[in-house]
Amino acid sequence: MIHIYQYNKCGTCRKAKKFLDDRGIKYKNTDITLNPPPKKILKLAIKEFGIKKLFNTSGVEYREKKIKDKIKDMTEKEALELLSQNGRLVKRPIAYEGDKVSVGFNEEEFNSNWAS
Repeated sequence: MIHIYQYNKCGTCRKAKKFLDDRGIKYKNTDITLNPPPKKILKLAIKEFGIKKLFNTSGVEYREKKIKDKIKDMTEKEALELLSQNGRLVKRPIAYEGDKVSVGFNEEEFNSNWAS
């Protein structure tokens, strides 16, 4: 079953859930702000998309912590620590199942990863 880390007030997350709901695809839903994805899932996403793609660059905490200035020198270990401890820093939604992962919502990507 697909596991989706999301935030209910996020429009992008609502689009992703609607995509899954409209196709009758079952998923487990987790509030990313209360329970950030574990390092195992974040590592999989970093391998697929790189460190930069995992950060919620439009978030308040991203700006407050000045991560934009730090990200170019950030190691994978440092990124994993930050992201696994603070779901508000993570780009959402993150959907995963087995060794497949999606970051953000892209209908074409969701079609290829989750609708087949």
